[in-house]
Amino acid sequence: MTRAEGKKRGAVEEVVLGQTTSFNGFLRFKETLRIQGKFNGTIEATGVLIVDRGAVVEADRIQVSSLIVYGAVVGDVHAVDKVDMLSGAEVRGDIIAARLRIADGVLFEGQCSMTSADKEVDIFSRPTEEIKAELQRANG
Repeated sequence: MTRAEGKKRGAVEEVVLGQTTSFNGFLRFKETLRIQGKFNGTIEATGVLIVDRGAVVEADRIQVSSLIVYGAVVGDVHAVDKVDMLSGAEVRGDIIAARLRIADGVLFEGQCSMTSADKEVDIFSRPTEEIKAELQRANG
């Protein structure tokens, strides 16, 4: 499948650093990066970073749109949107994010600061009746 075909079908482009990959340095990317091996350095991206089970990321700074962790991350994280730590993940470092999810079985050592979410997205600030009426109109 070509890159254009993937975009037509709504697929997200994903780059994978495989299990046998060891990378030291500076990473910058725009779409989605999945790390299955080892990384040491700095990550600045507008895309999503996925750290797979068994992967180890040691960074002085991780700045991404979203972070999904199954493996190990050591270093401070700033996620514009969210951080998901899934069962078995190990995260050591401070986190700044709009949303945070920590599953059972996660080791997290650090502090977390929550950034303000977009007010239009915050459904809890609106009366329930208003949300129900809007959904009924949409499903009409």
